[in-house]
Amino acid sequence: MSITLEQIRKLLKEHGQEHLLKYYDELDDAGKERLLTQIAGLDFSVVELGKSGKGEAARGKITPLNAMELPEIEARKEEFQKIGLEAIRNTKAGAVMLAGGMGTRLGSDNPKGMYDIGLTKHVYIFERLIDNLMDVVKEAGCPVPLFIMTSDKNDAATRAFFKEHESFGYDPSYIHFFIQELAPATDYDGKIYLEQKDKVSTSPNGNGGWYSSMARCGILDTVKDYGIEWLNTFAVDNVLQRIADPVFLGATIDAHAAVGAKVVKKAAPDEKVGVICLEDGKPSIVEYYDLTEELMNTKDEKGEPAYNFGVILNYLFKVSELEKIRSRKMPLHVVEKKIPCLDENGNPVKPEAPNGFKYETLVLDMIHLASSCLPFEVVREREFAPIKNKTGIDSVESARKLCQDLGIEL
Repeated sequence: MSITLEQIRKLLKEHGQEHLLKYYDELDDAGKERLLTQIAGLDFSVVELGKSGKGEAARGKITPLNAMELPEIEARKEEFQKIGLEAIRNTKAGAVMLAGGMGTRLGSDNPKGMYDIGLTKHVYIFERLIDNLMDVVKEAGCPVPLFIMTSDKNDAATRAFFKEHESFGYDPSYIHFFIQELAPATDYDGKIYLEQKDKVSTSPNGNGGWYSSMARCGILDTVKDYGIEWLNTFAVDNVLQRIADPVFLGATIDAHAAVGAKVVKKAAPDEKVGVICLEDGKPSIVEYYDLTEELMNTKDEKGEPAYNFGVILNYLFKVSELEKIRSRKMPLHVVEKKIPCLDENGNPVKPEAPNGFKYETLVLDMIHLASSCLPFEVVREREFAPIKNKTGIDSVESARKLCQDLGIEL
């Protein structure tokens, strides 16, 4: 064992978490090692937030940030495409799929990317995304390194699924899996919960944890070996996502921006998407629930809504900028949740009401920590078909219709 019981006792005492060893003597050797290893890997700094109570930092002064809109993009498309394709052919760009989630809201116990949206044949979410990336591979004449972030809950199933389906025709030597870091879950006093006698309650550390997770897993060495300078980060649930888009890449490089963000014109002023803006003069995103009536009704010089572009979780980050962001402390968001845990008698409990905090970092904070950002408009009907629910808005149904409207066979 690389870490001793005494070292763990000392660590826990420093952080006031000695209760995590309450059942240690009841465990077999494998259980003891499992528990000690997990405790050794915990980030105790998040716990201080639980002790200080819930609360986010106050927002700075919000002002508009102009997007590069469709007419300009169309006029300069060939120029941007040439720059982007050259970067891809020189392996300067990679893609990062955020695929740690499960299909629970879709009624599935599998990883979300394994969900089948097909009607007359099998069409999996993962398959749609790989097909989209293959469009660029064919155009550039070379593979794009793809990094897939899984979670401890879905890693084995995701890897097996890709193997079973022969990576949907993608060169497997260019696919690299890594597991998202976990953050401990606590009660309202900042005491970390035990989920089992040999297991601490944890949850994924939010979609802003992707780069720190790459660092922790040693995947950044692979990024460096390739010579990658840009990483296109995208969500698993948007089946029309254009990945490593040469035009987007070329426009961001040409603008000398540290970050690019794909955006769509909002369908309605109150649509539930984060809005790109400036906050205290730096690029930022205001979540839909923080968008005041005043901001919603603000007009730009053309008489259009000033905060009219919603992000679709498709970002292009310069790797050198990511290193600067990583050197700073990402803001932690404290979220009240129902956390499965052991009661004081050591019995497992699945609470019916919130009983503590989970801690997350968000990718939108990475945008605010960046020095500059290019909002890049895309056509909603061609690039935005998120699958959040089984039916209704942003659902399997709506995504199927958008795919069929584009002639994609389901």
